[in-house]
Amino acid sequence: MEVMSAMRILVVEDNRKLAASLRDGLKQEGYVAECTYDGVSAEEQISTFPDDYDLVILDIMLPGRDGITVCKNLRSQKVRVPILMLTARDTVKDRVMGLDIGADDYLVKPFSFDELTARIRALLRRPREQVPVVLQAGPIALDTTTQEVTVNGTEAVLTLKEFRLLELLMRHPNQVLSREQILNSLWDYDADWGSNVIDVHVKNLRKKLFGTGKNDTIETIRGVGYRLKE
Repeated sequence: MEVMSAMRILVVEDNRKLAASLRDGLKQEGYVAECTYDGVSAEEQISTFPDDYDLVILDIMLPGRDGITVCKNLRSQKVRVPILMLTARDTVKDRVMGLDIGADDYLVKPFSFDELTARIRALLRRPREQVPVVLQAGPIALDTTTQEVTVNGTEAVLTLKEFRLLELLMRHPNQVLSREQILNSLWDYDADWGSNVIDVHVKNLRKKLFGTGKNDTIETIRGVGYRLKE
């Protein structure tokens, strides 16, 4: 298996049967995949959380906003996530248009799943634009390369899930993240949406970062979710 389970893919496809088939197939390959079904929702989701996805599979013919417009708007916002366009139109003009406005690759329907995964692997091997190696929020420093976390210079030993939760919060400082957004970002579809899994992880994270002392850096927003205050 060439992929890492942490690689996250967003499938933007209005044909729900095809979207579900792609999502399930990608999960079998070891990816974490989720779906959205219209252009407006897709653009809002990606632009709000541009670091949450390693790749986007984007259909051109979408309700609300077509894939060409979504791709063009994301690139104008400096969102650099790799985008693989899907289309039923097999013309040179259509392919050139998609690539010219910022798509990274182009696949014509119908396609084989093996070809899709081969193209995904090729895109994910390309170097991504550099993001900050060390994130800082108050006394907390998080090194995305070494996965080391320190508080006032003292190392805090976190589990992988705690690290990813903290990284997510630190990449969106002063922004309220709902429990649903956190689940979508950090847990697969098999997660129990009715459980208190996020609350437990936040409690453990606070304890490891700040001990038993009171600290409101990770703030609970009742009925909504959590916010990390800088």
